[in-house]
Amino acid sequence: MDHRAEAWFRRRTSRWQDWPLEQLLDLKQRGGTRISVVIPARNEERTVASVVGPLLAALVTDAPLVDELVVIDSDSTDATARAASDAGAVVYRARDIAPALGARQGKGEALWKSLLVTQGDVLVFVDADLTQWGPHFVTGLLGPLLADPGVLLVKGFYARIRTEADGSVSSEGGRVTELVARPLLSLWWPQLAGVVQPLAGEWSARRSLMESLAIPVGYGVELAVLLDTASRHGLDALAQVDLGSRAHRHQANHDLAVMAAELLAVAENRRTGSRQRVSGFTLEQYSREDGQVLRRSRPVPTDERPPAGTAFATGRPRPLPAAR
Repeated sequence: MDHRAEAWFRRRTSRWQDWPLEQLLDLKQRGGTRISVVIPARNEERTVASVVGPLLAALVTDAPLVDELVVIDSDSTDATARAASDAGAVVYRARDIAPALGARQGKGEALWKSLLVTQGDVLVFVDADLTQWGPHFVTGLLGPLLADPGVLLVKGFYARIRTEADGSVSSEGGRVTELVARPLLSLWWPQLAGVVQPLAGEWSARRSLMESLAIPVGYGVELAVLLDTASRHGLDALAQVDLGSRAHRHQANHDLAVMAAELLAVAENRRTGSRQRVSGFTLEQYSREDGQVLRRSRPVPTDERPPAGTAFATGRPRPLPAAR
């Protein structure tokens, strides 16, 4: 491992158990820090309530750690918004936030739009499809930010539990991480090779950082934020926390391939800057049905939103009404 990555790993890696709730409440009060938890969701009606509910109970009702618990509904076609609202979250539709700025599809778009409706000095991002997790994900991710003003971005990592087709369980999740993200970092950014899970969907950041960065609208958001933070602020602006284990819904290989293509575009754009910017390409995929080879062309999202600090929002939108 690159000596810089190894030194950073030793210095900036902690466990969620290192950050007890009582300590975080004290640090929050002393710093006057406002905390927002943001859950981007698209067609997650089956799981979003089981993410919102425990967070609301543990970190809002039982202990006043989280000030806002917000779900950004990203063009869901199911009852995700109603399920999240019933569970107690404040829910916004991504396309209803600052409509004058237009609407895109993708996870990064939801996170970028969340900056326009939340108030927290610190933001914690949690995926909506979790099935094995706990509120300690949030407390762990908050620890380094509340304890050290020099930390701007905290990545979570965990054993990724995957249920195989035969019903067996393995820890072989994270295919895009292992096949794409980690090789990219080792090749072009070896100083970041100590980041255990660069694409983890559970992470936290200071608002000041997030509002200063361009945000890819798709699944490249986690890699882009990691690369840009390290480039602008150095390794010591990063930390990571072991959150234990995590299970969630897994994607089909063809869908993962689109994500991989997005990551390659993000990495190439960061590596070359404005000299050879990648934009507007399609991924050609093939499948076999009834003895025939079928081709499918899928667009790869490469758009990026400008830093939210420069965006003009036409008034704060209202959240969706609570379901009755």
